[in-house]
Amino acid sequence: MTTESSKAPPLYPKTHLLAASGIAALLSLALLVFPSSDVEAKKTTLSLELESPAEQLTQEQDAADAVQATNEPATSPFAQIDNSAEDTQETAQAEPAPVPVVEEKKPASHREVIVTKGDTLSTLFEKVGLPATSVHDVLASDKQAKQFSQLKHGQKLEFELSPDGQLTNLHSKLNDLESISLTKNDKGYTFNRITAKPTVRSAYVHGVINSSLSQSAARAGLSHSLTMDMASVFGYDVDFAQDIRQGDEFDVIYEQKVVNGKAVGTGPILSARFTNRGKTYTAVRYTNKQGNSSYYTADGNSMRKAFIRTPVDFARISSKFSMGRKHPILNKIRAHKGVDYAAPRGTPIKAAGDGKVLLAGRRGGYGNTVILQHGNTYTTLYGHMQGFAKGVKTGGTVKQGQVIGYIGTTGLSTGPHLHYEFQVNGVHVDPLGQKVAMADPISKAERARFLAQSQPLMARMDQEKATQLASAKR
Repeated sequence: MTTESSKAPPLYPKTHLLAASGIAALLSLALLVFPSSDVEAKKTTLSLELESPAEQLTQEQDAADAVQATNEPATSPFAQIDNSAEDTQETAQAEPAPVPVVEEKKPASHREVIVTKGDTLSTLFEKVGLPATSVHDVLASDKQAKQFSQLKHGQKLEFELSPDGQLTNLHSKLNDLESISLTKNDKGYTFNRITAKPTVRSAYVHGVINSSLSQSAARAGLSHSLTMDMASVFGYDVDFAQDIRQGDEFDVIYEQKVVNGKAVGTGPILSARFTNRGKTYTAVRYTNKQGNSSYYTADGNSMRKAFIRTPVDFARISSKFSMGRKHPILNKIRAHKGVDYAAPRGTPIKAAGDGKVLLAGRRGGYGNTVILQHGNTYTTLYGHMQGFAKGVKTGGTVKQGQVIGYIGTTGLSTGPHLHYEFQVNGVHVDPLGQKVAMADPISKAERARFLAQSQPLMARMDQEKATQLASAKR
């Protein structure tokens, strides 16, 4: 059984309810006026740390000292911690690192001058801004430095000057292979000669004689020195004074010296072929295992004979051997026991063969004369010389082809020429008709080695000639 009285709240006396309301009001007021012990403790501690009179005075004094020392406002410890990064950045911006001052240097200068007429080393120094008096110091610094004073027209001198205008290097090219320089050091200048090492290759030339050998060779691209070498190689078989004919041909393979793609010189003839009056002569240079070089025919026979055909290159025969010639000065019949070769004054005269110098001096109507003894059988005479070559003296010896003197007009002579005599066992014979023996051929032991060199050279001349002629016909 349920009754409503069980659900109703309990009834308290009115006096009790009034007392409870008063107590609650008092407690609320107490909480508002008196905070909790924890909060009060914290408040008290903070107040002690910040507001203690002694400590506050000390703190204020420290702050004042800091302001006086740094000229910056003092801040609390909390502010210092919170703004440390900003303060560092501000300090860096306020005091930037000093920038080093780099003193600008003047660059070294390069000057070039070309030697002209009347120039001296002193005038060239002045042209590049150097005092003429410094020339003495430069030349005196090294014994070889005087080579810079031997100037040639068109020569180029290169100067390197320091920023303060002092000479640091002087350089000059003497030729395609050589140059000289002076470089400044602590004691003065050091001289240096630089020699370029050329690359050696072979070159080919083909020519046809239309006028003289020298002109035709030059037109074909053969230098004067190589033309003379070719005449010496074939001088045992071809008389270049009287045998040359229009239409004669020559082929030459020779060593060429090259620096940076430019031909700067030549070496010896490696192989050659000369066709004279329809007859072809060949020559190949060969160096044997002992290191001796000589020329041989393509099949290995020696080009060298006991005597060369003519002692003067490219000369004209003005008078032949005759037993009844009328003397041009004495104007009477007098045997001409030799051959006269007319050529310009000063033309070199070569020894016809190895021999001993029996005479190098004056001899009557012959004027300046050289007489050579070749073994026990042969003697040659060279007259009317202008002078003797250096080192040729009575009692000395000479080699075949060596220059022994120069064409002149000494003695009984109407013009510059060489009077050449040839004796066999003391008897005069015609030098142009004298047959001479050949030297030794390639030895059997070296024949295979020789042919391995000569055959490719001969084949190349054939190929080069065919190619050149085919190009000329296009």
